[in-house]
Amino acid sequence: MKQTIITLLLVAVCLTACRVPDDIIPSTQTSVGGGDAGDIAGFYLLNEGNMGSNKCTLDYYDYQSGIYIKNIFAERNPGVVQELGDVGNDLAIYGSKLWAVVNCSNLVEVMDAATARHIGQISIPNCRYITFKDGYAYVSSYAGPVETDPNYRLGYVARIDTTTLQVKDTCVVGYQPEEMVIVGDKLYVANSGGYRVPDYDHTVSVIDLNSFKELTKIDVAPNLHRMELDAYGNLWVSSRGDYYDIQPMVFIINTEADCVIDQMDLLACSDMTLCGDSLYVYSNAWNNFTQSSDISYAIVDVKERRIVTRHFITDGTEEWFQNPYGIAVNPNTHEIFVTDARDYITPGKVYCYSPEGRLKWSANTGDIPSRIVFTHTPLR
Repeated sequence: MKQTIITLLLVAVCLTACRVPDDIIPSTQTSVGGGDAGDIAGFYLLNEGNMGSNKCTLDYYDYQSGIYIKNIFAERNPGVVQELGDVGNDLAIYGSKLWAVVNCSNLVEVMDAATARHIGQISIPNCRYITFKDGYAYVSSYAGPVETDPNYRLGYVARIDTTTLQVKDTCVVGYQPEEMVIVGDKLYVANSGGYRVPDYDHTVSVIDLNSFKELTKIDVAPNLHRMELDAYGNLWVSSRGDYYDIQPMVFIINTEADCVIDQMDLLACSDMTLCGDSLYVYSNAWNNFTQSSDISYAIVDVKERRIVTRHFITDGTEEWFQNPYGIAVNPNTHEIFVTDARDYITPGKVYCYSPEGRLKWSANTGDIPSRIVFTHTPLR
């Protein structure tokens, strides 16, 4: 969920109605073309849906048939009340289960990864992101309602048994924790402090997974969000700045010393994904002074710590985008997927690009398409 806090709160006030059965959007199929992706069968795409609209949906793309299917969750789970819920924030596969973190519905939806059918739900307030290790899921939580408050409480990370779907423990971290990365026996958590604007948090919490206690906090920069771990033990962390004087930046943390060792100006990092030594970054950062967004599509060589290009889309089709919102790279084919939220209230689009940055296909999605997760199991 990458809308600014102010925008989110305004929408939450205006759009408070819940969906009723007549509002259910049926699934649709579109042929976009397939191909050989090795052991990757396809991908799921989570659509956030605007806050308060209860329109979080799930799409699926099948490589073998070349079919893109919109809104498969509602079709396969007609008995689930409110369907996926309000504001889908993260999506992941662990073992045989597909996990969707549904932020404003305060729950994690657990599905069968081969069928997208409902298995269970876990209640976690204002949940944000998810990661896994050794039979446990770790979910970051703001620990309270959606509201700006200079005295908002600290967030926490919940540890969940992936077999029983029970919360086993929690660990208090910084304010409004976002993405997480596990390195060995340590869990790193990006703290944003977004609800305490302008007093943002500026730390990364480090949790010892054995004791499940916070070991330390690393001072980085205000309003932290995204995280990626490279093959050299370095953690890439994005800071959104303060939208005024402090510019967004990407910082590099050495996970042996637990300290910042470098930084890179990527205009802004709205989202990033790592494939080999290439960090793919799209930037769509709002500046309150200029009342405009800076948009770029960069590739960074993480080994050499240099920007390879700020234009990985090479055929001019980036001009079609209104609001780029998500990114993923197929590790087998190196195809680049970028989503467009468009106006945030109508269906978005997903674009598939060749490794050379030329458009292969596109498809209509649900509202605010965000997280893509590749699957090795064909949808049944």
